[in-house]
Amino acid sequence: MDPARTLPDADVGRLLVSCEDGPGIVAAISGFLHARGANIVQSDQDTTDPVGGRFFLRVVFRMPDLELWLPALQEEFAAEVAERFGMWFRLRAASVPTRVAVFVSRYEHCLLDLLWRWRRGEMPVDIVQVVSNHPDLQKEVASFDVPYAHIPVTKDTKPEAERQQVELIAGRVDLVVLARYMQVLTGDFLARIGVPAINIHHSFLPAFAGAGPYEQARTRGVKLVGATAHYVTEDLDEGPIIEQDVARISHRDSVAGISRRGADVERTVLARAVTWHCEDRVLRDGHTTIVF
Repeated sequence: MDPARTLPDADVGRLLVSCEDGPGIVAAISGFLHARGANIVQSDQDTTDPVGGRFFLRVVFRMPDLELWLPALQEEFAAEVAERFGMWFRLRAASVPTRVAVFVSRYEHCLLDLLWRWRRGEMPVDIVQVVSNHPDLQKEVASFDVPYAHIPVTKDTKPEAERQQVELIAGRVDLVVLARYMQVLTGDFLARIGVPAINIHHSFLPAFAGAGPYEQARTRGVKLVGATAHYVTEDLDEGPIIEQDVARISHRDSVAGISRRGADVERTVLARAVTWHCEDRVLRDGHTTIVF
């Protein structure tokens, strides 16, 4: 379980920026970093409109002794650059893995794929907790030496269950991943955990909503099944989309075969979305995302 295998060294930092577009933004950022001895090694930017639109930037830089200077760097950037341009920004060391809690119900494929990738050091994360409303997957998770919390959820107990979940993960995680967690998170829960949450949905939204999506797909004669990874909001399955993909099927495929193809897509789409988020490649812009 060595996320360091996919993490840059301690002198590499990342800066994410969003603000109203206008002249001088890139010059101010690059000048700020240059004045502190930082070398920009990668830069990606986009704008919704160069006149009055929103500007987005991701910068990867190398700076000697970054860990030592990072707190001062954050304060100085806020005062000297962000305030001037009305920026939202995030500036952090790329060598620090994202602490993740994974929520799951009974479908194990996405959960086990994330755990396997994490154990192999293929994702820049540290999975610190698994939470489930069922006990079914406890033995599988135990083999990865990750704590497993079984917190049952019913209509009547949901407020208390969410209270226990918040108490369990608050302050311990930077991201919540719903790996086929078959419960709707309330707005109160999302506000109290204070970190983003990513969900995987078994279709191109909003097709095949509800129970039996692959049965619906076969009955309706579709030729593609897909998966969508998106940020979680109070509106069910309507959060900003991070990644999508599809698999081709035909009338010859059984429901079981379609389900297997769908599970494969779900695994890869969720893994890509989580990785991109943890590599600071995703910027939210209202109902959409910019993925660098």
